[in-house]
Amino acid sequence: MKYVSAFVFFLLSAGLSRPTLAQQPTPPTPVQGQRLELPLEMYNSDVQVLPMPQDSSLLLLVDKDPLGNRRLEYSIQKYDHRLQPRWTKALEVPREFEMRQLSNEGNNAYALFQSESVEHRLWVAAINGDNGQIKTFTFDTKLARSIYDLKVIGGNLFVSVLVDNHLTILLLDLAANKFQFLPSVYEPLPTQLSFLADSAARRAEFVLSQTNGFKNRLQLKQLSAEGKLLRSEFVQAESERGLISAQISPATDSANGRLLAGTYTLRDARYSQGLFAADLSAGVTPTGSRRSLRFYDFANLKHFFDFMSPGRAARLRQRSEKMRASDKVLRLHYRTLIHDLVPFQGGYVMVAEIYYPQYRQNNYGMWGGPFLPYSPYRYGNYNNNNWYGSSRQAEGYRITHALVCGFDNRGNLLWDNTFVLKDVYTNSLTETVHLRPLPDGQRVAIAYLDQEKFNYKVIDHSAPSPNDLHVELQTAALPTVKEKATSTNQERLLTWYGSKFLAFGYQNIRTEKAPNREVFFVNVIGFE
Repeated sequence: MKYVSAFVFFLLSAGLSRPTLAQQPTPPTPVQGQRLELPLEMYNSDVQVLPMPQDSSLLLLVDKDPLGNRRLEYSIQKYDHRLQPRWTKALEVPREFEMRQLSNEGNNAYALFQSESVEHRLWVAAINGDNGQIKTFTFDTKLARSIYDLKVIGGNLFVSVLVDNHLTILLLDLAANKFQFLPSVYEPLPTQLSFLADSAARRAEFVLSQTNGFKNRLQLKQLSAEGKLLRSEFVQAESERGLISAQISPATDSANGRLLAGTYTLRDARYSQGLFAADLSAGVTPTGSRRSLRFYDFANLKHFFDFMSPGRAARLRQRSEKMRASDKVLRLHYRTLIHDLVPFQGGYVMVAEIYYPQYRQNNYGMWGGPFLPYSPYRYGNYNNNNWYGSSRQAEGYRITHALVCGFDNRGNLLWDNTFVLKDVYTNSLTETVHLRPLPDGQRVAIAYLDQEKFNYKVIDHSAPSPNDLHVELQTAALPTVKEKATSTNQERLLTWYGSKFLAFGYQNIRTEKAPNREVFFVNVIGFE
């Protein structure tokens, strides 16, 4: 009997000395206060959703017949923070043009269309978000082909486009009704690029990847709202590490430092070995090296391997420690998609999604082979890419987890955490998870949408917390109404303002005492 008592005492002592998830504070449950429904079917309509954070409003561009033979007529609808209608305007688009990009600056929105028959011909609708007034412009650029991204600074449109197998920026000056290609950004494919539109400072900040086949570095370029090159500088490591992707903080936040944070590699630019961060305001040494450049190997982070089983993660850490004792490094093979930096507690939160491409023809195993995706941060000829000696196409992408890290403005890593995703597959390499700070100013919520489920995690710095929290999207305004979504399609999640998210898509809803309905929905999901 004394052995049983001793064993029980051991278990109790272990439970008291080691914190568990059950002992953590109960995470808040998201609130779904508002829902918008439009009587639209997925097969004969198309809806673009544009959050307008400045006045907490929402803009919808609705095409009720995208496959028809008539002239395209969009309905532009504005809603306030309660999803109550403000105004509706009609937008007639010439039949040859197809919607490509949608962006906003302040309360103004900009819709960019491209001709289906003549790629270099563009059509722009500038929409005044206050009263719905619309102005249209046509540009025949002669050279522009593929359109990748659109951002707006000072009313000028910065469009990343493909010209002669080079990535460049097309500047559309709506006030003067003219355009120009910016020679300061003209990079051969493949390349990685991140672009920050700093409207407050009226600056465009570009981070471009460059390689000579052995060494990777970054080039930073700062342009005015008129497209004039203001500054250019290089950031590189003196060791064998190569810098492959990064995001930069706004110039308006530079009083206490200017953060550049991203991922680095050991020789192979396809794979990230860890994170790096630098305070750009710290300057360089006489030899050109960065005093503030810091590196954080994934193997040394507290939560990076949370997506693995505990045993496998422990074995990897042990192997890394043994190699480090022998002055060697455990080489990791992770592909990362870096999000824009999010201001938090006087510093920034960086989110990096970890993914694996899946190929149509794979002779190297399910996840092997070269890196051929298109993303907002990597541009390449993905239809016929000979980079790394292969022409295979990525069929889709598996997202395993999202790394969430807190930095101060000087590049010091303050904490790390991980959001483990379950069986997330996407056809295109775009941001899957989204993050918002919570009202208490101490925590952040990170989430993604999977059909009717809003999956989320509440992160309090490095403290462990559940990865499997979720709520069903509400369809009924009243809890007494019994109804259920039988299918949800083309679902997406975006951040709005404060701690609010926007979930939207198409749903077929079955009700108990009324006919089924098919709608385009928008749900507001927030934390209070």
